[in-house]
Amino acid sequence: MKQARHRLWLVGLCAALLLGASIGALAQAYPARPVRMIIPFSAGGATDVPGRIMAQKLSDTLGQQVVVDNRPGAGSTIGSDIVAKANPDGYTLLMTATPFIISSNLYKKLPFDPLKDFIPVTQFGSAPNVLVIHPSLPAKSVKELIALARAQPGKIDYASSGNGSAQHLFGALFLSLAGINMTHIPYKGSGPATADLLGGQVKVGFPGIAIVIPHHKAGKVKILAQTTKTRAPTLPDVPTYEEAGYPGLVLDQWLGVFLPAGSPRESVTRLNAEIGIALKDSGVLARFEKAAMEPVGGSAEQFAQLMRGDFEKYGRLVKELNIKVD
Repeated sequence: MKQARHRLWLVGLCAALLLGASIGALAQAYPARPVRMIIPFSAGGATDVPGRIMAQKLSDTLGQQVVVDNRPGAGSTIGSDIVAKANPDGYTLLMTATPFIISSNLYKKLPFDPLKDFIPVTQFGSAPNVLVIHPSLPAKSVKELIALARAQPGKIDYASSGNGSAQHLFGALFLSLAGINMTHIPYKGSGPATADLLGGQVKVGFPGIAIVIPHHKAGKVKILAQTTKTRAPTLPDVPTYEEAGYPGLVLDQWLGVFLPAGSPRESVTRLNAEIGIALKDSGVLARFEKAAMEPVGGSAEQFAQLMRGDFEKYGRLVKELNIKVD
């Protein structure tokens, strides 16, 4: 009887050890299949460009393909909602930017809660939005653009990547601080907005820097100001709004990665670690510099704190500027 009990005990012990080893192997194996990275903005935009740089690097370091899926629309809410409702297994990521928080303060019936339905993984970059004009517009500075707009109230159009986007907010804030009137032309993403800005169909824009810096260097557009506190290293000759006389326009745009709420902790930890390593890679840094993106990194907790602060800050701005989804 004792021998039988001892045998059963040994069998149970072996089973428990095997189960523990299997669970450990599963945890270490993440990711065991391709990962889907949803970018809720159009291809070629200020979030898409650095997002694809990171996706390519993560594909190498994770040993699984990170597939980019662009789902633009409604100020980033369409793509964000897909991630919020995705299976929280660590295989659906959200690569997004500041409009994620702005939109949350604009839409009355948002299908998700940005602070409860997502897990912040890390902030991987920061970049200014810029004030850009078509060369046909006779202005060489912010001051000259304001004078031109005052002489032609409502006759100068400005493009944005959509109602409720960061570009819309920056544009509305600039108009409010400058006391001028321009006509807002919302597009379905940064790509088409930039295309019309390059073609001269619209004369003014407030895009992220990544999408316009090559055109600025080629002389196809002029960057008059940037939203950073100090000049970005890639734009040392372009003044900040503060230097141009508008200190209220210090609003950097962050880029970050999220997972759906309830995702395994090991997936958050692994992704945070791998992104942190990628941000020290010389090849990634060189491509980030070309896209005018400043690498950031840091813990999930630091990113969560930034999120909460921005939610309150942009909420106040939306109310003060009376910005509505029109």
